[in-house]
Amino acid sequence: MKILKWLDKYFEEYILVFLSAFTVFIIFLQVVMRYVFGSSLTWSEEIARYAFIWMIYIGVSYGVKKKKHLGVDALSMLFKDKGKIIISMIANISFLIFAVVMTYYGIDIVLRVTRESAALQIPLTWVYAAPVVGMALAAIRLIQSLVVEVAELKALNKGAAEKKDHSFGKGREDVI
Repeated sequence: MKILKWLDKYFEEYILVFLSAFTVFIIFLQVVMRYVFGSSLTWSEEIARYAFIWMIYIGVSYGVKKKKHLGVDALSMLFKDKGKIIISMIANISFLIFAVVMTYYGIDIVLRVTRESAALQIPLTWVYAAPVVGMALAAIRLIQSLVVEVAELKALNKGAAEKKDHSFGKGREDVI
């Protein structure tokens, strides 16, 4: 259970930090090889590009987790707490549908890829799996977000109901 909590909290962060550091190291190594030793590595640009592709899709999941994606909030500014939660839920459900569709069709594409990369000679299924993994992780994070929003909505509705009942009770005491 402790491992699952740790993964839930840090999974994307550690992958993103590793991929970022790896990409910087590979590009720095290529620069050193080219300008200091006068010879370049044939595979560095390709592996850096693939690491960057993975960073992008893992970053989608991280953005969902931290609620840092760009959005238009003009509509939600018109509403109070309950309306903002409902609009956020609609946006998250729409994004969830998109993520599930991308994952479903992405798996089909990954299973059909038979080529290898030019320089590294690794199966391109590893590269084409990045959107599948990223969108699947985003779907998980969206479901987590929806669960929290449903709980917030229930709490608001319960609080409104208690406030209504409480004010009704006070009114009756005044009459008696």
